Amino acid sequence: MEVGWTWKDIIYGLVQKPNAMEVCFSKQIHLCRDITYGILFEAVTTLLVLFSYQLFHKEILRDGHIYRCLMSGRCLFLTSRLVKTLLYNFIRQEKCPPATHVLQPQSDGGGLLYGLASGVASGLWSVFTLGGAGSKSSLDQEHNPLPLSNQSLFLLLVLANLTDRPECPNPYRQAITCFKNTQDTSSIPSPQPHTFQINFNSLYTALCEQQCSDQATLLLYTLLHQNQNMRTYMLSRTDMENLVMPILEILYHVEERNSHHVYMALIILLILTEDDTFNRSVHEVMLKNITWYTERSLTEISLGSLLILVVIRTIQFNMTRTRDKYLHTNCLAALANMSAQFRYLHQYAAQRIISLFALLSKKHNKVLEQATQSLRGPLGTDDGATLPDYAQDLNVIEEVIRMMLEIINSCLCSSLHHNPNLVYALLYKRELFEQFRLHPSFQDIMQNLDTVIGFFNHRLEQAGADLSVERVLEVIRKGAVALPKDRLKKFPELKFKYVEEDQPEDFFIPYVWSLVFNSAVGLHWNPEGIELFGMDSS
Repeated sequence: MEVGWTWKDIIYGLVQKPNAMEVCFSKQIHLCRDITYGILFEAVTTLLVLFSYQLFHKEILRDGHIYRCLMSGRCLFLTSRLVKTLLYNFIRQEKCPPATHVLQPQSDGGGLLYGLASGVASGLWSVFTLGGAGSKSSLDQEHNPLPLSNQSLFLLLVLANLTDRPECPNPYRQAITCFKNTQDTSSIPSPQPHTFQINFNSLYTALCEQQCSDQATLLLYTLLHQNQNMRTYMLSRTDMENLVMPILEILYHVEERNSHHVYMALIILLILTEDDTFNRSVHEVMLKNITWYTERSLTEISLGSLLILVVIRTIQFNMTRTRDKYLHTNCLAALANMSAQFRYLHQYAAQRIISLFALLSKKHNKVLEQATQSLRGPLGTDDGATLPDYAQDLNVIEEVIRMMLEIINSCLCSSLHHNPNLVYALLYKRELFEQFRLHPSFQDIMQNLDTVIGFFNHRLEQAGADLSVERVLEVIRKGAVALPKDRLKKFPELKFKYVEEDQPEDFFIPYVWSLVFNSAVGLHWNPEGIELFGMDSS
């Protein structure tokens, strides 16, 4: 069909650029690159527009003429090259070339062919640089100096989240899940179709630099979750702080971020904490003067302690504002995965762990009091409707308290001698734990905390009264070595693994298209016709 050639021509034009750029750096090639920038941008944008029919349907579409053309036939053979090209467009972060330079003819004329090509480029480019009907291109260009990179990322996410067809899986997702590093010299052929090689170092650097946007964070999530090669590479890096710090900053500014961006950042942390090597190494990376952390001056702190501080702050924000159980669960799962590897926690991080427990304890007592008062209400009043709410709230709070106790216990059992500041904070606030000692939900886990508190409290009494902080820490360090390990009851290791929910497209497709709707360069749809997501959530 004629339309098949149209798709192939667009995709073929897109995938030609990387090869030429990787081998040529002459002035002439740079000029050609400036000319083709506009054409490539329009090709990427055209594909986005062709897929945008999804915006006008509430249900997730799983078929259609455009869908079939891109998922089969001639286009199928270009899958890996298209995905590779879009990734390289994202990696290069090329700025939009000046329009005057693009439209300038060659001094020697260049011939009829050059004139025709230049005319086409000029015509397309003027739509972007000067603005088309109903567009706000000048504003887009001002706020999006990297239009080709951003637009390529949007198209990549759209393609990666296309639904599988009954007869074949999404080839673009297959390409994203199986590509390899250019440094991989293995001669073993990949069993996966549509595989290719790309420079992992360049991709890692681009991902670290671009985490301020939802779409870059979503790409990072996709690669960590679905591409085992990329995940292994990231976890092997010795500069993980370059990746983790932007993610922590997203969570720290939770008030300014949309909920989807926060979820993605949190799930990325959860995936990273599934790896024990990561959990150990973050405590070996020392950071100085964290300017965006404004609640307290942190002149020097480990990446691990900072991670704990930010996650605890996210939990506390959620408790007072959104009260989202899903957010709580993932925050606690990340802390639980790390707990056995806690090393030399910063004193402020240790304090915040105990402070969070204090906040939970206070909330538990308040809900318990409210439930008790409702049971003592006057006869004849119908309080039955409120009782289930109190019971549910109490159950949720007790689950969180149980998890916090297990996190503290895991640290004490696995690395007591590495965490004198946590033991200090535990002793300083030991009265907080009294009420849970005989509680049936916490009795077993409280035995270990009682053992630790009693052991160190006795040694401090022997050391004398009016001890300085330094002297108390010294007693704790010596006591940690002397405490017999067999006195602490063993519990199963805390390990949580992120698993995507069934039919993830119900979340990701509306999310991706809401990003395209709000942030794609030079594209504007009538909001009244959007059915895929509510405009208040976009």
